[in-house]
Amino acid sequence: MTSTSFSPPTCSGPRVAVIGAGRVGSTLAQRIAEKNIADVVLLDILAGMPQGIALDLMEARGVERHDRQITGTNDYKDTAGCDIVVITAGLPRKPGMSRDDLIKTNAKIVVEATKNAVANSPDAIFIVVTNPLDVMTFLAWQASGLPGRRVIGMAGVLDSARFQTFIAMELGLSVQDINALVLGDHGKLMVPVPRYCTVGGIPITDLMDAATIERLVERTRNGGTEIVELMQTGSAYFAPASSVALMVEAILLNQSRLVTAAAYLEGEYGLRDLFLGVPCRLGCRGVEKVLELPLTENEQTAFKASAESVRQNIDRAKELIASASES
Repeated sequence: MTSTSFSPPTCSGPRVAVIGAGRVGSTLAQRIAEKNIADVVLLDILAGMPQGIALDLMEARGVERHDRQITGTNDYKDTAGCDIVVITAGLPRKPGMSRDDLIKTNAKIVVEATKNAVANSPDAIFIVVTNPLDVMTFLAWQASGLPGRRVIGMAGVLDSARFQTFIAMELGLSVQDINALVLGDHGKLMVPVPRYCTVGGIPITDLMDAATIERLVERTRNGGTEIVELMQTGSAYFAPASSVALMVEAILLNQSRLVTAAAYLEGEYGLRDLFLGVPCRLGCRGVEKVLELPLTENEQTAFKASAESVRQNIDRAKELIASASES
């Protein structure tokens, strides 16, 4: 009896590098592979951990019915030629910590990860997940030397999804009929905009009273903190991973999705030289357009306060990086 052998395929599809194999990174790798979006290279500094996670995910392929390749590595050379690089590496929040408390430690991690990743994948689009997100996205952009449209922060998708969820829970309706909009930074000064939030096309301002809406707005602002305080030993990872997967899919499939993300501003909304959550069109070139919405005076004031907070934290991060390099 003659046996037949098959050689591995030589062609390759889209590849995504996920830097950081913690809960967000490993869950993201699972999302991307099981949605059949792309092959994944999962990198972490801990020897054996990304390899073990990758093998575990590979062994699930027969059940999940996909043929995506998931590779675990500790070497940035294995990320060469990736179409998208997602940076999740960094310390998560603990109870009592704000996202801004993570600046010093995570700034060093993100800058180093970006430099290593862009050296191996110079044509990639970068998505930043590490907190404080708007600041880390700015630092990644500076470290990469890439055009602003090719570096994006994840937060707006997540914050809008949380607002959608809370609206659905309040009204007892399917989340599929709900669209929500959250602008600004990924923190206490984010700006949910109720008048742009709808249920089946109907503004939520026609369905709920002002006090109820404000309660949901505050819960959205504290969405991450609520999870940190409940879990005690970590922070959210399922919803963040799903949010990044949506962005990855929009870019790789050139879907021209209109989402809220931390995009580089060059005069839009009267702001320059920072990343902030705004509605933007995502496609194969990254951020293809920032949509400028008319804002009320109160919304503009809140949006600018959010931007000022991000700018102050960027300056603080730069000082911390400079003092660390001097020492």
